[in-house]
Amino acid sequence: MEQEASLEHARILVVRLSAIGDVLHATTVVHNLKLHYPNSHVTWLVSPPADCLLEGNPDVDRLLVWDRRRLDRAFADMDLRTVWNSLREASRLLSSYTFDLVLDIQGLFLTGILSCFSHAPRRIGIHERHEGNFLFMTEMAPPTEERHKIRRYMSVLRPLGIDGLRPGPVLKIPASLDGFAERFWREHQVDMSRPILLVNIRTTWPDKNWPPERFGQVLNGISEDVQVVFCGSAGDQCYVETAQNRMERSSISIAGETGLMELAALFRSATLLLTGDTGPLYIAEAVGLRTLSLWGPTHPEIYGPLTRGHEFILTPHGCHSCCKTKCRHRTNACMRAIQPEAVTAKLREIISRRPS
Repeated sequence: MEQEASLEHARILVVRLSAIGDVLHATTVVHNLKLHYPNSHVTWLVSPPADCLLEGNPDVDRLLVWDRRRLDRAFADMDLRTVWNSLREASRLLSSYTFDLVLDIQGLFLTGILSCFSHAPRRIGIHERHEGNFLFMTEMAPPTEERHKIRRYMSVLRPLGIDGLRPGPVLKIPASLDGFAERFWREHQVDMSRPILLVNIRTTWPDKNWPPERFGQVLNGISEDVQVVFCGSAGDQCYVETAQNRMERSSISIAGETGLMELAALFRSATLLLTGDTGPLYIAEAVGLRTLSLWGPTHPEIYGPLTRGHEFILTPHGCHSCCKTKCRHRTNACMRAIQPEAVTAKLREIISRRPS
């Protein structure tokens, strides 16, 4: 009871800098925290471009944005002066506020340093990484046998007396984007009364990518009534063109035409997303868009959406779920083992069903 009273109005700093999917996973933690301690004041330290995903989040009272990309580039270039200046910038940012508690959900050596910059008397870390993060924590969350990242992140709340889980990421689309999807689709001659299949063919890990020409092969087997729209960044356009060159049906590409929140608004109006394990998968989950995702080096039991409406194709290859950014065999065999026929059949089945 004494702890509950002390936490009811606690000033809490959450540290989860990146990436898109992980930040959205971590919104579940903050949502469950606020359900139990609604009068606590939550500040979130985040790095671009993931910061836009937290703007307007009803569970976050203050957003502090520090760009870690400058630090990462400086480390890569061995530019120690810039490293020092970047860390000083973070220290000044955090020292402007007072915190009672830090929840470090990232578990890095870097986030441990940032947690210390807060001068909070209580700092809780998770058993997630092995980078010396524990050296900066006053206590560690209890170890957990749970595989899924969200459930592992949730362990940071157990020392606060929170042990349940209401799953699902929280993403607030700003009112300024009301009507955006309708205008955008009209300009691109997409009929909102017909099914819209969004396709995201690239991920941030090269070895999580399925060959683009296979996407084209799969989409040839989808009814012409289904409108195929490729999304992604401007840098994905060459891969989209590779897929389109294998297609004998119409499609359009909007790669590079939207920011993350605009993409979220479009997702809210679509029928289905076909993707790999990457940030747009979790944006889709947050806005209620059904998904079919392809998995090789990662596993949906570790990273996949926990809410309903999401289906997965896991590679049949014997070597999978290594969770490594680069294939140790240099073959990307796990993703290549996913056959287009299986994806086409699953897409047809999902599209034919009404959303539950």
